Formats: sequence, structure tokens, C-alpha cells
Amino acid sequence: MRRRNFDKVFFGIVCALIIVGVFVFFSASMGFLNRDGPSFYFVVIKQIALGLTLGLMMMFITSRIDYKNWKKFALPFFLFSIVLSFLVFEPHIGFGHGGARRWLKLGFLSFQPSELLKLSFIIYLSSWLTLQKNEIRSFGFGLLPFLVIVAFAGIPIIFQNDTGTLGIISIIGLVLFTIGGGRFRQIAIIILLGLLLLILMSQFRPHLKDRLNVFFNKSTEEEQLDKSYQINQSLIAIGSGGIKGRGFGMSLQKFKYLPEPMGDSVFAVYAEEFGFLGSIILIGLFLTFLYRGLYISSQSSDLFARLLGSGIAILIVAQSFVNIGAMTGVIPLTGLPLLFISQGGSALFITLAEIGILLNISKNT
Repeated sequence: MRRRNFDKVFFGIVCALIIVGVFVFFSASMGFLNRDGPSFYFVVIKQIALGLTLGLMMMFITSRIDYKNWKKFALPFFLFSIVLSFLVFEPHIGFGHGGARRWLKLGFLSFQPSELLKLSFIIYLSSWLTLQKNEIRSFGFGLLPFLVIVAFAGIPIIFQNDTGTLGIISIIGLVLFTIGGGRFRQIAIIILLGLLLLILMSQFRPHLKDRLNVFFNKSTEEEQLDKSYQINQSLIAIGSGGIKGRGFGMSLQKFKYLPEPMGDSVFAVYAEEFGFLGSIILIGLFLTFLYRGLYISSQSSDLFARLLGSGIAILIVAQSFVNIGAMTGVIPLTGLPLLFISQGGSALFITLAEIGILLNISKNT
């Protein structure tokens, strides 16, 4: 087979998202500079140094590694990521923020293991589905071990109180199981079990129950004002942008009102500055990214490449759309970042590494 260059259209879309992300992040960070000047420089350096610079280097490295090699180390990589995810509960190296322990200390930097877990889960599940392609429709060799794999990935996330990441892992697992040949009845069972788990978790997790109550308007008026503050301020910012937006850097909500304008609420800052038209362009970029990623995957004759590439493309776009949906009130509030844009060096680093894998798949189709 003649070795090709990577998909230049896909790479161009990635470059556009990176450029948009850098400009919007710096604009959103002005609100943080106004509140806490000394910490501002540390946050920006961490985002650029760990997230963008090292991420681009890792993207180059993973684009040079034959994607087939990931299959060889799928299981140890998956187990390693699970162990890392549990290490956040070790007092000396793990730490929490906002009531959740999800990070590891790496000197003066921090790392979120769940980002690595999502990638290793896709790699291992793709490898397993490739090996079980003739047995996937059975219960004992298909559905049951699939549920066990998802459970192994989900247990540390449940302990971390990270419902958003658990939902993304479940969605990706369901999509890959479907692509791998799962039967309709099996898919219905998986969806039903997922809904039952969500209901059960909401009974034992007050923050999750509060978010669901606010979303479905089942809380009192006082609770609505308190617990829906972030979504209300986000909607004010988005509405203030109008059709064309206030202009780059001109957001007002980021200075006093929006919680975490560089993090969860960054889309609200973007929509306020670039308006409805700018928001449509950003969503269009993500949809084009998804289309091209799925196209690259579909062109491969290797089932593992199709599953791996599809899983990565869907993961990146689904996670970003969950953030946008939460900020616009379409779905309950979550803590997932808007990839390429939100603060989070480890998320950007892993995202760029995943893109490198997709680029390598495009070279080998």
C-alpha cells in the first residue's frame, strides 16, 4: 500500500479551531486578570506551555506513530489510566477543586487523568471490538464484557463526582458498540441501564439532583435564583451578543458576572463577543471536524482504524457540544470544557494527541 500524506483538509480545520481557541481564551482571560492579576500569568503560561505547545509536539509525535501500534498496548494503557484516575484520591499527589478531586500534582503543574482515561478507553474498546467482531451479537461474549469494560472505566469517574465525563464515556462506548455490530436489542438495554444509573446517582449525589431539578424547573424560586446563577448569567451574555456580537474583547459579563469565564462559561464569552453568526461559525467548524474525522475513518479497510478514528472524532465534538448545550440551557449544567478554547492544559494536550492519531489514520487509508 502506498503511504499517503495526512488529510490536509482535516488539518486545516484543526488549525482554524486552534487559532479561534487562542484568541477567545486570551479575551476571556481578561476577566480573570481584572480579578486576580498575579494568578493570571500562571494560568496563561500553563495553558500555552502545557496545553498548546506540548500538545502540538505530541500531535506531531502521535501522527508519526502507526496507529496499529496502539492496539498492541491497548490493555496496559487502559489499566494505567484507571490507576492514575484513582491516584487523585491519594492525599500527597491528588487535589480537588469545587468539591471534586480530579487532578494530580506534577510539580507546579496539574494533570487531569480522566482526559487520558477517555483516550485509553477508546483505544482499548476499539481493539476489543475488533477482536470480538464475530461474537459481538452474543450476550456472553458481546454485551456482558462490554458492560464490564464500561464499568471499569466508569468506577473512578463516579468516585470523582464527574457526571459529565461518565456520560461522555457512556456515549462513546454506545456509539462504538453500535459501529462494531451491536444488535438493536443490546443497544436498547445499554440505554436503559444508563438511564437507571443516572436516576440512581441523582438520589445519592445532591449536586446532580440539584442540576436536574433546576433544568426541569422542579426547584423552588429561591433555589432557582441560587443554583441556576451560572446558566442565567450565561444566557444574559449570549443574548447580549445579538446577531453580530459586541466585538472581540468587548464582553462585559466576563468581568463581574460569569463564573469561570475561561473555563465552563467560555462559550458565553465567545457568543457575547461574536454573536449569533459567530456562534454558528464555531458550531459549523466542529461539525465539519466531525464530518471529516468520520470520513477519514470510513475510508480505512481496517475495522480497528474505523472504530478508533470515529471514537476520537465523536469524543472531541460530543464533549464540546455538551459544553455548548449546558451554557445555552439545552441540557443540564456539566463541568466539561469547550475543547480548543476552555482553560485546561491537560484537556488541550490530550485532544491534540488524539488529533495526531487521526492524522496518522488518514495517512494509512
